[in-house]
This record gives sequence, structure tokens and C-alpha cells, in this order.
Amino acid sequence: MSNASLDIAAAHGAAIGIWPFVAGLVLVALLIGAFWMGARIRRREPAPPRPEEQPQLPESGPVGEVLESREPDEVPRDGGRLTPHQLPGHGNARSRTSPTQTRPRWNEGGSGSFGSGGPGGH
Repeated sequence: MSNASLDIAAAHGAAIGIWPFVAGLVLVALLIGAFWMGARIRRREPAPPRPEEQPQLPESGPVGEVLESREPDEVPRDGGRLTPHQLPGHGNARSRTSPTQTRPRWNEGGSGSFGSGGPGGH
């Protein structure tokens, strides 16, 4: 190998070694720009609420969960359909609290689902 070919190979190797460095610089510049733009966007957003702006508990304390059984609504027997405005809303006066507050249970020996392979609650 002559000195000329070694000089060409050395120059080519140096040029190849520069490109990863340039790509690294571009990547660092992009990351710095992304952080800078994120900080600008964050400054434009409203500040988080102060402690006095946070929701407060009522004076009566925390509201407890109410568990109750409701009486089912009657299904129309004339074959008609109920439209959405005819359906009772949650807590509506049409839905009443059931006098018995026991939860309905499955029959003994039944699985509670259709097609389970069991004998069912005959």
C-alpha cells in the first residue's frame, strides 16, 4: 500500500467520524428547543389552584354512600314501547324505595346465568 492510498483512507475515515458528531449536535439542539418550547407553553397555562381555591368538605362532614333497594318500574303490558322521555330519571319521584331492603338472591342450585350447563332453578 502506498502513502497516497493511506492518506485517502485517513481523510475518508475522518469525514465519516464527523457525521455522527454533527448528528449528535443536531439531536441535542432539538432536545434543548423542545424543552424551551415546553417551558413557554407551560408559562401561558393558568397556575394550579391555591389551597383556598380547592374544594372544601361540607360542614356536616363527608357524604356517605346510600345503599337502598328500589322498586322496579312497571313494564307496559299493551306492547307499546317507552320513549326516552318516559323513562324515569335517577332519583326521580317515580322510582320508590322498596319497603323490604333485602337484596334478591339466586335460587340454590342455580348458577344465575343462562347456558351454564347446570340444571337451573326449576
